[in-house]
This record gives sequence, C-alpha cells and structure tokens, in this order.
Amino acid sequence: MGTIGTKEIRSFLDLSGKVAIVTGAASGLGKSASLAYATCGAKLALLDVSEKGLAELAKEITDNGGEAIYAVCDVRKEADISACVQKAINHYGRIDILLNNAGVALNGSVVDVEKDDWDNAMDINIGGMYLMCKYVLPFMKEQKYGKIVNVSSINAVVADKPYSQVRHVYNASKAAAIGLTKGIAASHGRYNITTNAIGPGLFETNMTQDNLYASEKFLEVYSKVNPMGRGGAEGEVNGTILFLSSEMSSYVNGQFILIEGGMATV
Repeated sequence: MGTIGTKEIRSFLDLSGKVAIVTGAASGLGKSASLAYATCGAKLALLDVSEKGLAELAKEITDNGGEAIYAVCDVRKEADISACVQKAINHYGRIDILLNNAGVALNGSVVDVEKDDWDNAMDINIGGMYLMCKYVLPFMKEQKYGKIVNVSSINAVVADKPYSQVRHVYNASKAAAIGLTKGIAASHGRYNITTNAIGPGLFETNMTQDNLYASEKFLEVYSKVNPMGRGGAEGEVNGTILFLSSEMSSYVNGQFILIEGGMATV
C-alpha cells in the first residue's frame, strides 16, 4: 500500500454528493454538525421537533450555497421517522450518512424519576436511534454504503456523583447507545456500512445551559478536574463527526470515541 498524499486526504474529507440525515438538528451539537457537513459539501435532511429552528438552519445553509431540506420529526413516533426518511429518499435518491443526535437529559435517580418520564427519555434517546437505523439501514444496504454516527455521552461510562447532577436514565440510555452501535456494526459492516458512537463531555448547549452551565461552582470544579482545564468549545465535536462520516474512517467500525478533554481518564 502506498502512502496517502495531501490531495487524497482532501478528497477523503470531501462530502460532495453525500446525503446526511441529522436528528436534533435545530440547535446545539446537531446544528453545529449540520453546518459542518454543509461546509464539506454534503446535502442535508434536517430533522427536529422545532420547525422554526429547522427553517432558520436550512435557510442559513442554502444562503451559503448548500442544499438542505427539513421535516418536523418526533423521534418517539415511528410514523414520523418513516415519513421523514422517505422524504429524504424521494428528494435526494439516497442516504449516505446518519447522525443520530436527538436526545434529552433528565435529572434524577431511579428512586425519584417517574415511570412515564423514564419511558419518555428512553424513547427519545435510544428508541429514536433504533427507529432511525431501522428505516435508514435498508437503503444503505441496497447502495452498499453508509456511515452511521450515534451520539452517546461520557455519561455512558462515567456517572455524576453529586445528587443534584444524578441522571440515571441518561446514563442508561447513553450506555444502550454504545451497545446498539456495536450490534449494528457487527451485523452490517459486510455491506460497507460503518457504525460508530461518540461520547461528548461537557459542552454548552440548550441541554446544559440551564443546569450545568448555570452553576458557577460546578464549572469551577469541572475545570479543575478536567485535564484540559475547561469544557468543550462550540465545534470541537465536529472533527470527530466528520472523520467518522468520511472516507478517512473507512475501516473504523463499532467504536466509541470520547470527546471530553480526557475527563474519563481521571
């Protein structure tokens, strides 16, 4: 095997002609990743429950020369997902990349969380991931190509001890995302489909800004404990997402990559 030159590396990161579906696209990490995909040339199918956020993001992408469609989608509902995947197929004719990003973080221990609230969080965090894969994978198998990136969390492997920050259903659902990722990777790699998961640490998003980022004491302690001395900055997840969505990761399958400044090492 010869060495890979600069020209080849650039072509591996080029997503021109690729179609990416992103759930939870209207804000936070999903929005940032969608813009990164568009910058690399991918065509977007944006899904979220916020129609206003979707419309604004699609306009931002198209105003900058990209291509994007969007659909309001509740990932708890199979009919929504089936219709949205079909809309992407009808419009673009293929699906190359799936970023399963939609999620919620519910505070509370198993003692405190009501059953309905537990079920709702599980339906969004892992049920939606299962349903998206269920409806996207047949198209990827048919075209013998696909890149699935599932957003898990550092909290899949590291739990918060302070009682005010306990999130047991979040721990459980994000750990399940790793198991689902490995299962799909094992059974679908033969179709040239890679499935990997990422585990972001602390980032300021709509999910964290009103709790973790609202506590100066928490941020002070976190910064002291984290080997890099800070939380993640906007866009710092995108490099890993693009790597796992491009030909740079053509032989990376079934992996869980933490993006947390080394927090899980201490």
